[in-house]
Order: sequence, then C-alpha cells, then structure tokens
Amino acid sequence: MLRKSRSTMISGVIAGALLVTAPLSALAAAVPGSSEPITSQEVVALLSAAGSKAGSSLSFQMNSTGTVTREALAVMLGSSLKLTDAKEPFADVPDDSIAAGAIGALREKQLLEGTSDDRFEPEAYLTKGQAQVVADRVYAYLKPFDVMETTIADIQKAVSQGKLTYKELTQQYLDRINKYDDQGIKLNAVITVNSGALQTAEALDKERAEKGVRGPLHGIPIIVKDNYATGDLLTTAGCLCLKDAVPTHDAEMVKKLKDAGAIIIGKANLDEFALNITGVSSLGGQTLNPYALDRNPGGSSAGTGAAVAANFALAGLGTDTGGSIRIPSSYNSLVGIRPTVGLTSRDGIIPLALTQDVGGPMARTVTDAAILLGTSAGYDADDVATAYGVGRSKTDYTKDLDVNGLQGARIGIATELIGTKPSEQPVSNLINVAVEDMKKLGATAVPITIPNLADIMKYPSLSGYEFKSQLNDYLAKYQPNAPFHTLTEIINSGQFYKPNEATYKLRDTRDLESQEYKDIVLKRTKLTRDALLKVMADNNLDAIIYPSTSETTVVLGEASKAGSNNRLSPYSGFPAISVPAGFTEEGLPAGIEFLGRPFDESTLIKFAYAYEQGTHKRKAPALLP
Repeated sequence: MLRKSRSTMISGVIAGALLVTAPLSALAAAVPGSSEPITSQEVVALLSAAGSKAGSSLSFQMNSTGTVTREALAVMLGSSLKLTDAKEPFADVPDDSIAAGAIGALREKQLLEGTSDDRFEPEAYLTKGQAQVVADRVYAYLKPFDVMETTIADIQKAVSQGKLTYKELTQQYLDRINKYDDQGIKLNAVITVNSGALQTAEALDKERAEKGVRGPLHGIPIIVKDNYATGDLLTTAGCLCLKDAVPTHDAEMVKKLKDAGAIIIGKANLDEFALNITGVSSLGGQTLNPYALDRNPGGSSAGTGAAVAANFALAGLGTDTGGSIRIPSSYNSLVGIRPTVGLTSRDGIIPLALTQDVGGPMARTVTDAAILLGTSAGYDADDVATAYGVGRSKTDYTKDLDVNGLQGARIGIATELIGTKPSEQPVSNLINVAVEDMKKLGATAVPITIPNLADIMKYPSLSGYEFKSQLNDYLAKYQPNAPFHTLTEIINSGQFYKPNEATYKLRDTRDLESQEYKDIVLKRTKLTRDALLKVMADNNLDAIIYPSTSETTVVLGEASKAGSNNRLSPYSGFPAISVPAGFTEEGLPAGIEFLGRPFDESTLIKFAYAYEQGTHKRKAPALLP
C-alpha cells in the first residue's frame, strides 16, 4: 500500500449488453436508403473515411467492382485490418471457405455480425445501411482508447479487441491521480493509493486470457471511500488517529467487488468519520471540487465524488447517512445511488448511525452505477438488515435500463422542496427544465404536497446518538490492533480534526438507552414512511423527484447550503438516486433526485436511465483534461 504524502461471472444479459454486437440486420434500418446495395467503390470510400477520422493510415482496397457480398467484405476487412483468423459459428459458412477465418475474426472483434445468431448469409449483398454500421464500428475499433469518461462497456470492448489491457488501464488511472491529485491542482481526493493495483491488474489480464472474464467488473479500477474496511489497505476514516491502521478483513461490499474482479485502486478522502458534508479531514486535508477549485465537493463522500468526476477511477463506493452519496454526486455531476437500507451490507463500514447508514455506488453513468449496485447487493449474515432484502434484491440491474422508461410514468413533483429564494433559483431553474424534459420523454408530472413534511424535517439525524457505541463495536471487530479502541481514547489522543472536537465530546456522552433516542427511532421513521407511501398511493405515483441539493456548492470555508431535501431517504430507509441535471450559469453542477418505494431500485434506475439518455447533462470537468 502507498499512502500519499500530504498531511504527511458474467450473466447472459450483462454479457449481451456489454460484449456482443447486435446483428447488422437489426441496426441498419435507421440509415436513409439503407436497403440499397452498396458498390465496392462506395465501401472503400466509406471505410477509408472512417479510418482517416480515427487517425489510422490503413489502406482499404477491393479488386472487384459493382455490388459487394458480405463474404467479400469479410475477406477485405480481415486482410486490411490484419486480423488473425478465428473460428466462426455460422451454419451457412463452410469451415473450408476462404472467408471463414476472417468472418470469425470480425465477429470476435465485434465488427461484423451475422444476420442472425446462426446465419451469416455470405452471398447476400451488403446494403448501404449495413456498410454504414460497419464503418462506424471500424472507426471505433481503430480509434485509440481514451480513458476520459470511459464506461465499463467501453473498457471491456477495448480489451476484447486487443486495444487495451487491464494493466494499461490501471496505469492510466494512476497517472491521472499522480498528475492531478499529487501535484498540479492537488485535488486531495485520494488518501491511499493501492501499490499492488498494477500487479492485481496483470493477474486479471492473465485470468481473462486463460479462463475468460468473471463478469462486467473484471479488471475495472474502483475507488472506495476510506471508511470501508480493506484488509490489504489502510482504513482511516480520514482521521490521524487511524493513520497506520489496517483492518483484519474486507467489508462485505468490498469483498463482493473484488470477487467480481474489480481492482480497488485506492481509498478516497472524506469528511472525517463521515461527520460533515464539506470534504475535509485531519489526514486527507480539504478535497477540492474539480469543477471549481475554490468550492467544496460536497460530502461526506467527497473524495469518491471528486475522484470519479475527475476520471481517477471508473466508479466508486460512497456511504450515505444523511446525504453523503447524493450531495457530492450533485456537486460533481455524477450518478449516486442510496439503496434501500437492507439492500447492501453495512458490515465493515465505519458507522455513523446504522439506523440510517447505507453504502452505494457513485459513477458517471446510470449503467455503470447499476452494474456496481447489482454486484454489491445481497444478503450478509453479519448485517441482519439485509435479511429484509432477501427475495427483493437483484444481481443484475442492467435489465432495468430502458431508454423509453419514462413513457407512461407518473412522477410526483415535490414542489415544497424546490427552492424559491434567490440563492436557490439557479438549481430550481435546472429542476424545472428537468421536469419539462421528463414530460417530453413521456412522463406525467404530478405536483404533490408531502404530508407532515415540516414535522419530518424537524427531526435530527441519529448519528448524534449511535456514533459512539457503533464506532467502538466496529473498532473491536475490524481494527483491534488500531492504537485507539474507543471514541473516548480518540478524543484523549488529540489526533483528529480539531473543529470536530465539541461534536465528538457531545456524542461520547450519548447512549442508546435515552428516551429521546427511542422516540426518534420509533416516531420519525413511521411518520416519514407513512407520509411518502400515502402521497404516492393517493396520486398513483411511481416515484417522487426534487433537487438533490437546494443550492450549488459553496466557497471553501463557508457553511454548506445543501439543504434538507436529502433527509427523506435516510429517515424512511427508502431508495433514492441523484442524476446530473446540468450546470448553472456559473458552471456549477446540480442534480435531480428520484425517490421510490422500498427495494424498488429497479424503477428508479429505469427512470434515471431514460432521463440521462434523453438529456445527456453530464460534462467532464474542463480543469482536468
């Protein structure tokens, strides 16, 4: 492991979605004049233009004139691209055919498919529509791989085409961390870099070559918030008091990602012990916002948010007690999923308040977030809350990705949560546009009033009551060799973020036997759940939306103005997803949040994906090219 020196199993559906190109006959219809045969001269011109656009000097030539058969195209492409012959599966292609090896190679590289799963139709004429599809694929194949804003699907395709290895990919991410986090603008998003990441990536390259891939996350670098226990890396919660502490074993969610082939590239900075929402800790310092270096990135999953936005990893894990996944997702133009409490295991996550705590993915796209969620969800005998998710969780949420997912949906607009103050107007304007966009995408927008909203919002977070006892339990189980074993000992050490001292001392006096605490647990949860379920039932709603944060991020040092919208999900335990809603005139990101019924992540993912694909609001930070 390397601390940075600053404060000193693929399922059939996923495989199909990521690795298999659809038959040409299903893709060509959208091209004008697609059914007309194309001539050899036109094919050569089309492919040459594609190669030139990709920056390639390859030459495409055909000796024949007139129309082109699919077999002739395969021979020409196999020769021009210098592909190694491969076995093909088509019943109508003889094994001794001159084109058989090229057809197999092109299918393997996802450049030329059959007209169906078992037929290639070698003598059929190539149409203009099919030729355009092939040219687009050749362009993508020849174009150099770019790590910026890449996706899991992009990576797996590039690896399958021989353009990239997982080791090379990991090195590219490490280079960006070195360039922008260790020096230059010094984003301060990463506390610890995994010095074994390249070795792990190399082993996963070898495993792929010998056995195939474990699943879509095979070889994918992921950054993890530094309150997730990692048995081979420091786990500090951002606190100097744990600066040399390595847990005995991985948190369950981390274990699931590793088992799926993911590479934990490093541990992300956070608000110390996930206590605040501005991104500062005694060990990691202040994380900056990659869109505006004088602003905070939100928190407490600050480092995860900034790192994923800055393309330091493909995606990451955050935790959310109040709004700690969704606030930094909003401020960093990311997709952040706060799952239903019980969908993912909290065991091995340094707790803030287990009644509200949950771990979830942060990614640049809904698709990638859905893949991480499915991989990390499921029952864990060491977290009894996950027993509620048995039979209600999935291992594959990509099945819910539907570009038309908002058609016919009834979406409740929580009008009371859309701010009217001048300082709230920039975000509110974006949300109003988002509502109109959803209408255009087929949704019915229903203005709603959430019952008892004012009373719900009066309740405090339970972190003030649960933190001490649950932190002490975690240290005893996961980090018994740490220098300090209780919150009291940490306070006495003085090795922590000093502005938190009064809060730590107050929480050290609290216990779980107080009547005040019991009243909050019993009354607040029921009040919030009843209100949300009633308004959804009364209005026949599929989900509720509102701004993820009332205002945009503030200048470093100022008090956060994220607002209290984010409380509805943790107070009820219901799932919520924050999705990029665009940028204000100042160039600051904001998010829109979808909230749904318990364990109905599928519906939220469907809506979020349809909105994302219908608007494409995310942009990479210009400060980190």
